[in-house]
Amino acid sequence: MPLPPRGSMDREEVDRALARLGAEHEAIETSLLALQDHAGRRLLEGAELSGTTKERWAAAEQAITLLWAHFEAYTGALASARELRARRRSPGAAELAELAALLRAVGVTIAPGAASSPAAAGGYPAALTGPARLSESLKLDELVERMNRWYAEVIDVVAAADSVWSALPARIDLLAAELQRTRSLAQSVGVRPGEHPAGDDLERITAELAALRDEVVRDPLAFWSRPAGRSPGAAPGGGAPDTARYDAAARGLEDVRREIDAVLHVRQDAEERLVKVRDVLSRADRTLGEARRARGEVLAKIAASEVPAVSGPPTALNEQLANAVEFRRRAQWHRLSPLLESLEQRAEEELLRARESLTAVTAPLAVRAELRGRLDAYKAKVARHGFAEDRILVERYDVARRLLWSAPCDLIAAEQAVLRYQRATAEVLAAGRAAPPSRALRAEGEDRPGGMA
Repeated sequence: MPLPPRGSMDREEVDRALARLGAEHEAIETSLLALQDHAGRRLLEGAELSGTTKERWAAAEQAITLLWAHFEAYTGALASARELRARRRSPGAAELAELAALLRAVGVTIAPGAASSPAAAGGYPAALTGPARLSESLKLDELVERMNRWYAEVIDVVAAADSVWSALPARIDLLAAELQRTRSLAQSVGVRPGEHPAGDDLERITAELAALRDEVVRDPLAFWSRPAGRSPGAAPGGGAPDTARYDAAARGLEDVRREIDAVLHVRQDAEERLVKVRDVLSRADRTLGEARRARGEVLAKIAASEVPAVSGPPTALNEQLANAVEFRRRAQWHRLSPLLESLEQRAEEELLRARESLTAVTAPLAVRAELRGRLDAYKAKVARHGFAEDRILVERYDVARRLLWSAPCDLIAAEQAVLRYQRATAEVLAAGRAAPPSRALRAEGEDRPGGMA
């Protein structure tokens, strides 16, 4: 039996190839019809485009035209092959060879004008570019591969634009509506451009949203983020709308809302907070007055003592408080809010400073009082042990008491005198504990009324 010619196909191979190519034809036709009805394509056709989207859509439109031209050539070649196969139930060798040439060899001629590749625009791969050709012959498999590749490029543009248009403009519109409500609230509390930073922020966000929406509508592909390493002409799928600018505007508006909430909070409880600030400043003023009087007393009663100076009343804070009251009267809440927060903090600091000043000024008097108390305590201790009449102790007590109760009081000398009295007391008490019992009893009896002479 003679061998079949090289490249020939038997009947079963022909039938399988026709079935496969028929399935490919049906899939491509379904995809092209779906592309015709795709919402993104209709939007792109009617939009006034710019930038990246304009360039890539121009190339995509050319690719759509070429896709249909190639599909018509593919349809004609497949129809010819089916017609040839349908002539006979069992085709002969000549018919099988002709079918093999149609199905496997270079058997499809692309009409003049349809053989050109889409223009290189918007990042199309260089493999799809090249000089225009009047006509071109391709295998059916090559034709299918080319149509699939071009379709992937076109659907990538269409689907990306549709995804951006579906996601961003509606969100921008919602944010713009929220911005208008925030603007109305801001104006009601005096937050206006040029008068408050939040008012300037509202103007900036308004301009940014308007510009962003215009750019998204005109150039949606500029806001399409592809996965890392994926080229613009790769198969469709993956990627997401780039919402970085929208997110920044949303965060800015949220910051403005928080600022306005703070201003509203000020409007609600401004009077109560002003009363509290006025009370704290009054207490600080009274404390400073007490410190000044105490300083005069210390200078008069304590000798050779360095007494810190006491500052005057918080005049600057009182002026700011008067400004805050005026802001409230005029309902200038946006001016009152930061001023009142600053006043609350500085008033507490002023009261703390006044208290520290009073403590520093009265420290010498506190030292004198402590020395007086210590001296009297040791005197009582000496009396309990029966040594109240001890000559040395009496002399040292008198010296210390005279120094502590004289004016002005020399604290250094008085402290030394008290220490000498303490040491003498300790020595006398130690000697008394070491004395014989009879001596201790005699000393005790002499102290009692009617005791032994």
